[in-house]
Amino acid sequence: MSSIIQLLPDHVANQIAAGEVVQRPASVVKELMENAVDAKADDIKLIIKDAGKTLVQVIDNGQGMNPEDAKLCFARHATSKIRHAEDLFSLHTKGFRGEALASIAAIAHVEMKTCQPHQDLGTHLVIEGSKFVSQEVAVLPQGTSFAIKNLFFNIPARRNFLKSDTVEFRHILDEFQRVAMAHPNIHFTMYHNGGEMFNLPASNLRQRIVNIFGGRTNEKLVPISESTEIVTFEGFVGKPEFAKKNKGEQFFFVNDRFIKSGYLHHAVMAAYEGLLKEGCQPSYFIYLNVPPHTIDINIHPTKTEIKFDDEHALYAILRASVKHSLGQFSVAPVLDFERDDSLDTPYDYKDRDAVVPVIEVDGGFNPFGMPSEKRSAGSAAGNSSFASAGNYHRKTEHASWESLYVGLKSDFETISEPEEIQFESGEEVTASLFDESDIQAQENRMYQLHRKYIVNPIKSGMVIIDQQRAHQRVLYEQFLTNMTVRQASSQQLLFPLNLYFSTLELSLIRELQLSLENTGFVFSEIHHDHIVVSGLPINVAESEASIVMEQLLSDLQDGLPGMSFSQNDSIAKSMAKSVAVKTGTFLAEREQENLVNGLFACKEPDVSPFGKPTFITLRVEDIDKKFAL
Repeated sequence: MSSIIQLLPDHVANQIAAGEVVQRPASVVKELMENAVDAKADDIKLIIKDAGKTLVQVIDNGQGMNPEDAKLCFARHATSKIRHAEDLFSLHTKGFRGEALASIAAIAHVEMKTCQPHQDLGTHLVIEGSKFVSQEVAVLPQGTSFAIKNLFFNIPARRNFLKSDTVEFRHILDEFQRVAMAHPNIHFTMYHNGGEMFNLPASNLRQRIVNIFGGRTNEKLVPISESTEIVTFEGFVGKPEFAKKNKGEQFFFVNDRFIKSGYLHHAVMAAYEGLLKEGCQPSYFIYLNVPPHTIDINIHPTKTEIKFDDEHALYAILRASVKHSLGQFSVAPVLDFERDDSLDTPYDYKDRDAVVPVIEVDGGFNPFGMPSEKRSAGSAAGNSSFASAGNYHRKTEHASWESLYVGLKSDFETISEPEEIQFESGEEVTASLFDESDIQAQENRMYQLHRKYIVNPIKSGMVIIDQQRAHQRVLYEQFLTNMTVRQASSQQLLFPLNLYFSTLELSLIRELQLSLENTGFVFSEIHHDHIVVSGLPINVAESEASIVMEQLLSDLQDGLPGMSFSQNDSIAKSMAKSVAVKTGTFLAEREQENLVNGLFACKEPDVSPFGKPTFITLRVEDIDKKFAL
């Protein structure tokens, strides 16, 4: 009987392993750049074509390899990092399992050029789908160059699952930024389709962050630093007023390795408690150094998750340090016990005794018992004597209290009672307090309920409209129509706005430029770190321009859809969500009427752009049933 279990051929095993190691072109970028860092290079270049689908090339000036190592590095589980299992708990390098190059070579055309220092000749090696095509001796500069071409050429199904170039390029940018931020002492350069995207010279940590995320980032950063026996960390956190809706600028590095940790993220968020608006996320760039034996980095294929020995202590230290830094730099509110000099007693009054004031009360004074002339004269005399007297004493004369009411009865009796209006028998009163048209208008009047709903009476009952969802539907169809017919109205700004964004966000804005201009935006200039806006859609206020753009980029951070209509649809939804009137906003009666009329003029007034109902109808019969219970 033949055996059922068989060993897989090496090329098949490598293709299976590639499914874990190489998920997309960004995975290749990560592995090759980390290998260049491990090779002790101080100048690394990344060259990308077609978002990595056609070419991913990494060139470094590191140590290079000899001819034997150049061929052996493509074998499975071949590594220079570990010799024993115990070495897994004392790692100071990036890669260590020896699977990356073997997996990459199994699904792409690989060309490697490498040369060691002080050597005249190097090695030029070509591999296609795990098959060695050629290995030659060549004159090469010091370092190593890996060119990965036609990724997934022999696995068309995997290639078809790749996203659009925008999405794949965003993932490549993420990996490039993570490696570049972890090693500010290395010069990094990145090119995409022949154009230079980044040129990051060797610098300190703060300057590296500013070079990646733009010049305005410097004013947003608050430094943090702490040194204990458990952990030593440094870095920067963002000021609360610069918090954004997305989580794009949140980075943890442990021993110069980027990681993702929801537990540590919660510690940072706890330090910001009470300082952030609802739904906003702070920026942070935190670099932790812990003893290698206290962490396990081999728990995830991409090595972005780490297991700590003492997470609770790490949580407490990180939270306290971030909170202390925010308070130290006057970002968080602190108690101020400084004395105000203006509240001190003047020097001339320092030794004086307090004088108790004495008030004179005339108990017998009757304003109704004397003529106005005498009263005014007496008042004048009283005031003069009151002003001239040094000490005042209560008068002992007391008048009878009954005298206060003398003459009041006769005055009341002189007031005549109103005459009763008599109607002749059979006479009908035709006059009415309200006209018939006023009554009809009163019945059809709209009401705003809790600044959230608009109640509008109809013949069968009433309509209750969600004002935010209704406005989203109106704006959504307006923006979509403007982008389709390309006849949007724009309000020109007297003073253009300068809006600053990161390199990734600016690349997305360039792709959206035509669609945004069709909604009413006017971009006069687009620079490497900011854009100049000279016109806005009529529905967008000048103060809301940056909020609308940030919300749009946040909603589209995973990339634009491939179809043109889908792109316009995504932009219209995002802008409608940002510009629409919010719950809690007071609407005048005319504004309510315009909103209701605009809603029912839409093609689909029943639902918002996000598929939620915009209004409900409550019939009179339904109300009667409630009272019949």
